[in-house]
Amino acid sequence: MQIIKYILLFLVFIAISLIGKTISQKYKLRLIELEEIKNALNIFKTKIKFTYAPIGEIFDEISLEAEKSNVANLFKKAKEKLQTGSASNAWEYALENTTTNMKQEDISVLKNLSKLLGTSDLEGQISQIELTQDFLDTQIKQAEEEKQKNEKLYQKLGTIIGLGIVIMLI
Repeated sequence: MQIIKYILLFLVFIAISLIGKTISQKYKLRLIELEEIKNALNIFKTKIKFTYAPIGEIFDEISLEAEKSNVANLFKKAKEKLQTGSASNAWEYALENTTTNMKQEDISVLKNLSKLLGTSDLEGQISQIELTQDFLDTQIKQAEEEKQKNEKLYQKLGTIIGLGIVIMLI
């Protein structure tokens, strides 16, 4: 009977520690996604500027290059929605309907891109992409600071709370 009790206490400790680790991972994943989107927008800008490819093709290429990440899903959904609507509506739809680790303020920065996407001339679109990249730089710096501040905190907090609960249950 004692062995079962200790096994259950150990499982409680592990579960709560994993919850802390999962929460801490969100900070890391947000930073990675923001950097991936910035790189994808750089590819997008280059393709628009030099290849004059349609936006749908560019979305498709970026979704293939990003592989199986949330960023790839974002561009894939935008490509799918582009078949039934405008580029700006497709981009907003994709941002609202793709599960990411980004905060709402990150998404609102990216939504600003949709204002001129597919509706203005080449230079207008490029300048809007560059402006969005500048805003993303700010968001990336903020995400780095939050990651450094909170990642270890939540890992240790999960472990400490897990130990505390185990001690209380003993």
